[in-house]
Amino acid sequence: MLFSLTTQELMERPDLWEAVHRLRYKIFVEEMGWDDLRRPDGLECDQFDHDEAVHQIVIRGSEVAGYQRLLPTTRGHLLTEVLTDLFEGTPPSGPNIYELTRYAVAPGYRDGRRGVSTVGTELIAGFVEWGLKRNVNQMIIEFEPMWVLRALQLHFLATPLGYQRTYGNQQVVATLLTFNEHTLDVVRSRRNHFAPVLARGYPDMLGQRRAS
Repeated sequence: MLFSLTTQELMERPDLWEAVHRLRYKIFVEEMGWDDLRRPDGLECDQFDHDEAVHQIVIRGSEVAGYQRLLPTTRGHLLTEVLTDLFEGTPPSGPNIYELTRYAVAPGYRDGRRGVSTVGTELIAGFVEWGLKRNVNQMIIEFEPMWVLRALQLHFLATPLGYQRTYGNQQVVATLLTFNEHTLDVVRSRRNHFAPVLARGYPDMLGQRRAS
């Protein structure tokens, strides 16, 4: 189940806020080697956790299994403010374009075939569903070059915005993903799950399971 929360809504749930930022630290600092983000408290936060950010969280049982953050491109975002060597010319922006950042799948949930886990495809379905409901049909994402092919296989139109660079211990390329209802159909078919993934409201308190 995937929940989409504003920063304010996330801050109103301290258990969820801490779990999200600890997962981000584990993935981006400890695994990917982004040492500029290293902090003694083991939480990864940055200036883009602002009031217009959208936090999408996949819950499995009583754990945070996956996470991603969506940022509007109508104001400064990661590509334009930090990763400025990843684009050539002027990066695309507009109300129909968001930037997807901090895509993360927790280590215990990296099952799946061809490198995309079931939690990972739920995150993908989640941002496509969210976008199509809001007239957002493009996402900027900075990811490893092999993901360009995976995006094309899911019927995104994937347009690199510049040359690949090295960040931490990985190669990264900024890419504009364009999607539509057909893309969503392909993602759902790949998951073999055709119901919407976006849930309403808040998840339960972490560590507490629903009564059966």
